[in-house]
Amino acid sequence: MFYSYLSINNPSDFPSREPQQSPIGVFDSGVGGLTVLTQLYRQLPNESILYFGDTARLPYGTRSPAEIVQFTREILCWMQQQQVKMVVMACHTGSALALETVRWEFPFPILGVILPGAKAAVKQGKRIGVIATPATAASNAFPQAIQEIDSTAKVWQVGCPEFVPLIEDNRINEPYTKEVARRYLAPLIQQQIDTLIYGCTHYPHLSPVLRSLLPTSIKLVDPAIHVVKAVACELDLLGLRNNLPPMPTRFCVSGCPHQFIQSSVRWLGYAPVAEKVNLETVLTPSYPLELLD
Repeated sequence: MFYSYLSINNPSDFPSREPQQSPIGVFDSGVGGLTVLTQLYRQLPNESILYFGDTARLPYGTRSPAEIVQFTREILCWMQQQQVKMVVMACHTGSALALETVRWEFPFPILGVILPGAKAAVKQGKRIGVIATPATAASNAFPQAIQEIDSTAKVWQVGCPEFVPLIEDNRINEPYTKEVARRYLAPLIQQQIDTLIYGCTHYPHLSPVLRSLLPTSIKLVDPAIHVVKAVACELDLLGLRNNLPPMPTRFCVSGCPHQFIQSSVRWLGYAPVAEKVNLETVLTPSYPLELLD
């Protein structure tokens, strides 16, 4: 790996093991990635998971591209120390703004949620709406991916800056949240979309609210389901699928563990044990001379 970084004083809880038994790393800015975690439990029940929520720096959706790349590198460096065999960027903003930049810098596969979501959407319809964080919407990652798959599909997207804070603060069932959702969905409904992509892993948590506001004919696409299908294919391709019982999921956060535990109980059905991790600052990347020619 042609990347240097400061050591992170947080030793791995995972002992030396066969590669198949190594955990899959999953990270998001907060509880949104739990939608991916839930799909991993359903589709790949034998896999051990290391979950990281960058709660000290959420929401990612209003951050600059440079910040997102920096945060992603720090998390991936830490996950490398934890001996993960693969990482799922369970964050659309990170997938849109950082994935292609950092993918080559680490010795394990890194999967994002944009492409699996785009592929699933074009199988559902031709008039596709995307609700996303402002940063993901500004990147045009979904329209570009969809157009590359099917140039005849039409795509409209709306940036939704208030959704992630409302979800993280457990305000989903408040009347205000429904009014915010109504405002965000209005232009997409006006375009007569037939498919709606959750362009942020937090947004499936809003499914009851969104479904109540959308025409019943509109199909909903949750990229979390489809990225885990891609994970399964990658594990089989690399011979890394674990057939032994998994270790308990390890939950780590950069912010307050108690707040994360409170927010995640309703999605997991139990109160997880969460530990705080202090990520060190990643140094400027250093590249071999042949890459600079």
